[in-house]
Amino acid sequence: MSTQPVIAGFHPDPSLCRVGQDYWLATSSFEYVPGVPVFHSRDLVHWEQVGNALERPAQLSTAGLVSNRGVYAPTLRHHDGRFWLITTDVSAGDGLGHLIVTTSDPRTGWSDPVRTPDALGIDPDLTWDEDGRCYLTWAGFAEGSSQILQVELDPLTGRALTEPRGLWSGTGLASPEAPHLYRVGDWWYLLIAEGGTERGHCASVARSRQVTGPFEGAPTNPVLTHRSTGWPVQSTGHADLVELADGTWAAVHLGVRTAGWTPQFHVNGRETFLTGIDWVDGWPVFVEDRFEVEPQDHSFVDTFGADAPLHPRWVCPGAHPGTFTSHDEDGTLRLHAAPAPEPEPRVLAVRAQDPRWHVQARVDVAHGTARLLVRLDARHWYAVEADSDGVRVRVQVGPFAQVVHEVPGVGSTVVLHARCTDPAVGPQGFADAPDDVELGFDGPDGYVRLAALDGRYLSTEVAGGFTGRVVGVQAVTGTVALHEMRYSTVR
Repeated sequence: MSTQPVIAGFHPDPSLCRVGQDYWLATSSFEYVPGVPVFHSRDLVHWEQVGNALERPAQLSTAGLVSNRGVYAPTLRHHDGRFWLITTDVSAGDGLGHLIVTTSDPRTGWSDPVRTPDALGIDPDLTWDEDGRCYLTWAGFAEGSSQILQVELDPLTGRALTEPRGLWSGTGLASPEAPHLYRVGDWWYLLIAEGGTERGHCASVARSRQVTGPFEGAPTNPVLTHRSTGWPVQSTGHADLVELADGTWAAVHLGVRTAGWTPQFHVNGRETFLTGIDWVDGWPVFVEDRFEVEPQDHSFVDTFGADAPLHPRWVCPGAHPGTFTSHDEDGTLRLHAAPAPEPEPRVLAVRAQDPRWHVQARVDVAHGTARLLVRLDARHWYAVEADSDGVRVRVQVGPFAQVVHEVPGVGSTVVLHARCTDPAVGPQGFADAPDDVELGFDGPDGYVRLAALDGRYLSTEVAGGFTGRVVGVQAVTGTVALHEMRYSTVR
């Protein structure tokens, strides 16, 4: 199997569809705004981000948008000439269920959402039968247990046309979720995830002659899992199938790349992987070595010109980027500190996409304090910080905050550095940590390394949650000019 994701970095819960020769894919985004990144491909291996489905405040409220909440798994489908995307904002807390947005072209933006108040849960799926009836299927709770539920739905209003019915509770493992329905020949197939999204994660499948069931599980379930194996990619599950133009099939699924000693750490979150699908005796079989996926170079340089909007890769936890950024007349991008009592400064960030990378940010701190931040969540981050008083490294791990190193000021414009490097190898011949996070800056005589910090404390195994590392710039106080940011893949 390939150990390389097709969409690297924190991009979990992938869902895709095909229209002609074009493939379109969406992933979950949790507390990061804009929400639900959308990608396009012609070959399933190379993907380009073309936007985000939830870009406007009218589509996604930031109220209650805290770490590991926000927008959970989407389903993306094409029906009757339109793209339909359904997902769940678990931070809304309004009892309005899932939200549906549509478009004729994912490159040009999405509609305001329609809500589904009759369906409470997560991981919604939309499908249409041969008569054009729409069905909403999701992971919910009924009769005291987790199971896959379904209603017939009016997708234009979000109104359920039937009472919820249970379809399947899986094979008996924990957390049956992530349902997707497909019509293949005379059968309806129900693909779900089970086992929880951690190391026990897997995918299982059932089938029925009717979209409403009853469903019978495959004799070979789970059809996808890496649990209790030595594979370098773990936690595989939450899959979605697609038929290719030539009549063959493929699937995308989430997985994590682990590193370091026990319990093995993953730092970039759950990523999107690709496999082939064969149909054997009426059941889908995952063929994990079908596609060759080579390591990709994710390097970029952004100078933030005023004549173009931010690239869709830029996100912020808990706030729309437009609420704390502005451009000067000369095109300079400025970041503005969040007003009190915001729980944390706003960070304009990108997802870390490589095991080893190097980021440089050129900032002007004449009117504020800037941080170049490596963040897993609000309570787990490392940063190099600069202002008129000097440059320092700050660390936040759970409730513990510390200034690790500080040097006097070096001027109003400074280049801050963050990089992931190989960890130290211990006497037993292997590294305990997944990586080191090195922080520094460019001084008058060249690069100055201030600290190299153990990367395991910015891992999901330590912090918990569902996201991965991002790296970006904050205005902690005042206003900071961000002139340039360079992200470099390091081999």
